[in-house]
Amino acid sequence: MKNEIQFEVFGDYALFTDPLTKIGGEKLSYSVPTYQALKGIVESIYWKPTIIFTIDKLRVMKPIQMESKGVRPIDYGGGNTLAHYTYLKDVHYQVKAHFDFNFNRPDLAFDRNEGKHYSILQRSLKAGGRRDIFLGTRECQGYVAPCEFGSGSGYYDGQGEYRLGTMVHGFNYPDETGQNQLEVRLWPAVMNDGYIKFPKPEDCTMIRPIKEMEPKEFKRDDIQSVEQLSYEVGGE
Repeated sequence: MKNEIQFEVFGDYALFTDPLTKIGGEKLSYSVPTYQALKGIVESIYWKPTIIFTIDKLRVMKPIQMESKGVRPIDYGGGNTLAHYTYLKDVHYQVKAHFDFNFNRPDLAFDRNEGKHYSILQRSLKAGGRRDIFLGTRECQGYVAPCEFGSGSGYYDGQGEYRLGTMVHGFNYPDETGQNQLEVRLWPAVMNDGYIKFPKPEDCTMIRPIKEMEPKEFKRDDIQSVEQLSYEVGGE
């Protein structure tokens, strides 16, 4: 397909924070990445407001391991606070995603060129992404590379179903929904033989409003030409 991307992402540590653990100032990672975290990784590879990425599937390649660390978060009151963050250790995933045009942005209709975006996306992936890759938080550096989704052997192959509980799925932003409202989506995550199939954002039934928000405006001058983008990722 001319709108699909398949890649692997890996790193020494990851922190896909369960928001319930932030209340006391300490953080505990979910056992797998959230839909929104994976979408952020894809958008770090290549992003334009003209398109919307959808994460289709995730494959967990290595065993889920956790490690706690004592950290000193920034305390603007001048204190010397010690907190414990629990990270995922030695992570490796395969991801399958695709993009569609954002029809909630008619002002960007002139930029709806599927072949252009697909070509730049693939070149950006081979270059390791256009922006730095972070696995949940900035201190967890990640790396991406092209792969064939489903290839190779994974740790959870043939191990059946794992119910991971209710997780944050992602956020509904005004740019993508056409509504002046920021919302959070939740879903009951399930892993089968190492694979997680994500529901589409519009299929999530557990949605909670957060606050009112207006979409960001983009002018035609803000959109770079094909020649500029190709030059930035090493094209001729």
